[in-house]
Amino acid sequence: MSKVSVTGAKRVIDDVIEATYNHHSLHVTDYDGRYEGFAPGTSLSGAETVNDRLVTVRSLQSILDVDDDRVSAAGRLDDETLTTELERVRDRVNELTDRRDELLASLRDQQEAIDRVEPFADLGIALDLLDGYDSLEVVVGRARADAVETALAAADDVAAFDVFTGDDVVAAFAAPADDAGDGALQDALVGVDIAVLEVPDAETDPDAYVAELEAERDELRAEIAGVDEELAALREEAADFLVRAEEQLAIEAEKKQAPLSFATTENAFVAEGWMPTATVADFEAAVADAVGDHAAVEELHQASYTADGSHHTEPVGASADADTDHEAATDGGHATEPTEEPPVVQNNGGAAGPFELLVQGFGRPRYSEFDPTLLVFLTFPAMFGFMIGDAGYGILYAVIGYVLYARYEGTFRELGAVAMWAGGFTTVFGIYFGIDVFGYHAYQLLGIHWPIDGKGLSPADIDWALSWLVVSVLFGALHLNIGYVLSFVGNYQRHDLAHAVYESASWLLLLNGAWIWIFSRHVLGPKPDFLFESFSVLTLGAVTFSGLPAGVGIAGLVAAGVGFVLLAIGEPAELAEVLSPVVNVISYARIMAVLLAKGGMALAVNLLAFGAYIDDGGEGSYHFIFSPEYLTYIREHPESYELVFAGMTTAFEPSLVGALALVGGIVVAVVGHIVVLLLGVSSAGIQAVRLEYVEFFGKFYDSGGEAYTPLGRERQYTTDE
Repeated sequence: MSKVSVTGAKRVIDDVIEATYNHHSLHVTDYDGRYEGFAPGTSLSGAETVNDRLVTVRSLQSILDVDDDRVSAAGRLDDETLTTELERVRDRVNELTDRRDELLASLRDQQEAIDRVEPFADLGIALDLLDGYDSLEVVVGRARADAVETALAAADDVAAFDVFTGDDVVAAFAAPADDAGDGALQDALVGVDIAVLEVPDAETDPDAYVAELEAERDELRAEIAGVDEELAALREEAADFLVRAEEQLAIEAEKKQAPLSFATTENAFVAEGWMPTATVADFEAAVADAVGDHAAVEELHQASYTADGSHHTEPVGASADADTDHEAATDGGHATEPTEEPPVVQNNGGAAGPFELLVQGFGRPRYSEFDPTLLVFLTFPAMFGFMIGDAGYGILYAVIGYVLYARYEGTFRELGAVAMWAGGFTTVFGIYFGIDVFGYHAYQLLGIHWPIDGKGLSPADIDWALSWLVVSVLFGALHLNIGYVLSFVGNYQRHDLAHAVYESASWLLLLNGAWIWIFSRHVLGPKPDFLFESFSVLTLGAVTFSGLPAGVGIAGLVAAGVGFVLLAIGEPAELAEVLSPVVNVISYARIMAVLLAKGGMALAVNLLAFGAYIDDGGEGSYHFIFSPEYLTYIREHPESYELVFAGMTTAFEPSLVGALALVGGIVVAVVGHIVVLLLGVSSAGIQAVRLEYVEFFGKFYDSGGEAYTPLGRERQYTTDE
């Protein structure tokens, strides 16, 4: 990447922006105020008008629900057509939406009127009979009729009363006593739980009134449907124009606002930014073609970056002496980073490309950093697949990923690709773990021998569970070694060998020295036997391992001690974290924990649905029952089989209870496995991401890079010809 500046006369700024936009290579950086006499630029003339139009177009797109898929091919859109057509569409949309809003308001009022009258229709009393009396008081409301009658019977101020009821509406008529004041009926009902209803001002029969209101409501709904049809027709008519107008106005707005990042005076401007070094000459020619010698392009710096982490920035030409703010300082013969790093283009491509999404979740790599996307591609799906380890779930993950990949663009498409890789590894490990399909070892059903007894859930294969713990720890040690090696390379490239030794090699020695001692025969007492026996289990007896020799273990302790000394010399504050290489590796034990947890959940679902037993007097493996006849056989031979749970489907018989048991068992199995499938994403996925972000990235990766976003965009729906 090269840092370039474009300096020119203010009167050609429009032409320079046009040429820069069309070249689509200059990542413009904001003016930092370092040039005396220059100030940040302002938008070009007409920017406010363009922005207002753009806001209008996007608002119309939202109202009409217009998307980009409605445009079949790119077309020309001149300014006159844009202005007149935009005004026409806006006026028509405003007219229709205003009319629709009025109709919706009327519909709401009509529905409220219906809701007010319906309780009176339930009473069956004409509305004019519920109001207008001189000697009677009337109250209508929602209440219990017996409570109203009891309260009125006990009231001294009520001489006589009558109560009429509907389903949940009560109308109380009362004649006040001679000495009672106004409101005697309301006073008598003070202690009653009643929601008083206002009597509508109408003289018609309430049923007829409701029917009349409902007819008016239906007419309003029909009018609203007509307006919706007109809006749909307008959407089909204007969709092509709106999509093209949005693109053209967005391009114009970007051009008008470009000077906001420039340094300007009354008569001149300076624009700076980054572009690929190979495009500098072509960009310079494009600007010259546009404005001649009224603007000049100067290459200020060149930054190089290779995949091994090497990065340096060197001044070019006259700027080597003049532009000291951007010079690369040197430290011990190695170039250090400038104050401003170039933007970053992550271009992993191929299968690893979608995993940039996971890396960017932590932060985009800086220009001077190693991009860990390839390593995430190599490790994340493997960790995820190992933790789930079920061919049934793996196929479903892959299918879900394919749907996302095929139907969507952008983030969802990348997530789909990640899911397909994760599903593929989950399937592979599921086959490895005994052809595991939704928690069931299919090799048992197929009647074949399988060398791997399972994940370690059965009494017979407990040794495998401990072996997976050792595998998780060894993988963690390898993973962290890669991280510390990358840290060593990065420190060496950015600083010098001393920094790399003190800040990175010290941790490498601590990590490997400690774990070499742990796997050695030196001080065997506190070390569990499975640390060494697991190698025989994993290799099916082909390799026996009793531990590294005691001398090797002592050498490991010495190496760890050297690492401690180096750390104390170079980074004494880090001594508080001296045990982190051991702790971080142990953190990878979560891989085994999730493996057993997910396997246990799938086993529990199958256990509830189908039942299970253990053979060989409790020393064998779990087997599912499936049929009532086999359940009976197991119960009749307790000396050979231990029943764990009878299961729901095994209660099936030609009866209603048996059929319900069968259906219930199937529902439990389906719903249960869906839950395990979803929890697999939130547990295995999150834990794998955590190991990448915290344990692995924390060793060498800072992030904080800026994406390369050159001024300009490719036209999809418009042409500039």
